[in-house]
This record gives sequence, C-alpha cells and structure tokens, in this order.
Amino acid sequence: MNIAIVGGRGQLGRELAQTLGPRHSISILDLPEFDMTGRQGIEDLVHLKPDLVIHTAALTDVDRCAREPLEAFRINALGTQNVALACQRAHAAMLYISTNEVFDGTKNSPYLELDEPHPINPYAASKLAGERYVRMFLDRFYIVRIAWLYSLGGNHFPGKIIAGAKRNGSVAVVTDEIGNPTYVPDLARAVTELIETEHFGIYHLIGEGYTSRYEWARRVLQSAGMEDVPVTPTVLADYKRDSIPPSFGALANFAAGTTLGIRLRPWQDALAEFFEHWNRT
Repeated sequence: MNIAIVGGRGQLGRELAQTLGPRHSISILDLPEFDMTGRQGIEDLVHLKPDLVIHTAALTDVDRCAREPLEAFRINALGTQNVALACQRAHAAMLYISTNEVFDGTKNSPYLELDEPHPINPYAASKLAGERYVRMFLDRFYIVRIAWLYSLGGNHFPGKIIAGAKRNGSVAVVTDEIGNPTYVPDLARAVTELIETEHFGIYHLIGEGYTSRYEWARRVLQSAGMEDVPVTPTVLADYKRDSIPPSFGALANFAAGTTLGIRLRPWQDALAEFFEHWNRT
C-alpha cells in the first residue's frame, strides 16, 4: 500500500513508519512542509494518491487546549476534517488516532468501543469532533483510541518521573487518575495488524490492564533501580492544572481483541522491555 502518515515525525508517527516501512510505501507529512489546517494541505495529500492515510497529528498539550480551546478545535477538529476530505477525494481509507479522554471517567470500569463518549475538557471535545468528521465523510475508516503513550525518545511519563526523582529526591503522583500505559512499539505493531485486516471500525488499542498514575510511577522507579525514592500519593483535586482529565479513563480492547485477535501485551511486560532499552542508552 501507499501509506501517508500525517504527523509522521511524532513519536507514534516515527514508530509506524519504521514498522510499516518494510512492507509498504511510506510518505511522511508533517510541519513545516505540510500543514493539515490549510487548503493547500488537502491538495498536497490528494496529490500523493494514498491508499491509506494514518492521521496521528494533533495538539496534545491538554492544558494548552484548555487555555486555547479555539486553537484545539482548529488543529484537532478542523485539521482532521481536512484530512478526511482529502481521503474522500483521493478514495483513500483513513486511520484516525483518538484518545481515551473522549470519555468522562465516571463509569468505574474500562470503557468499551460501544460506550457513548462524553468529553469533559476542550482537548477531548476537539478530538471527539475529529472522530465525528471522519465518520461523516468516509465509509472506510479506523478510529483508534489510545491512552498514556510512552517510548524512547518521546516526552513521556517514565522520563518525567525519573527526572523529578533525581531533581527533588521524591515525587508526588495522583492516585485517582486511572488509565492504560501503552508502549508505542506495541501500538505500532497492533496498528499494522489492524490495517492489514481492512476490518474498519472503532477500536481501543492500549496496553493490557490498567493502573493509576501513582502505581505506574512506583513501578517506573522500581524498574529504574530507584525504589527507595519516596512516592507521595496525592489526588487530582490537589493538583492544579488548566485541564481536567477523566478520573477513570481506562479503555477495554474489546473489538480488536474479540473479533480480530489483536491484543497488546500487559503494560507491566512492555514497561520492562522499555527499561531494557533505556538502560542501554
């Protein structure tokens, strides 16, 4: 296939290009050469005549999205509309990367693909608007919701915890934010499996199992040989920030796991491999 990756220089885009490259023709589209929010971006994408467009680009700074909601909608909603319209004109399928934050976190059990989204912050609302544009304009699409990505070379939670521990000698982490730590190489492999099925639909592709930020931080420090560093439990209400995340944002991989047999490994196993690579760098 001729595959265009929008946002191809981000942590997921880079990993997808590496994973898909041996079997497909890959075009990397990203700023500054490619701007999905303008008319020219549509023309550039149509000109490539892709078979599939993987849309990973987004404004993912959730606090900035809360401060600048119109900018969040310009990039995450209208930018996605443009990509979907380009796919429509090019007769291409589309894979859109969405987020666990489209749910409000009140369910207290992992969200299924068939659960009704209810965003509670501008980032989530803008990403859900993107989902709706994809569904509005296209018949052949994958919507893939993800959560808590991390990888070597990215701006990730394990690195922030280790840096904070080294800087301060301790860290404070919330106990009441729940999600699925997801290792980017595992996600890229799952996306590769998914697109080869041509089984279109909405999917949750996340590390198997879920945990709190607090427990994840403790596991990170243990894996880094820093288990003696104190981890102070705190709660979201005490952690002042511009955006409000869903408290229970865990996803269940029901559709891909049940129908297609596509599953990511347990998040603990993936974290162990991450640190095998981390310790060699």
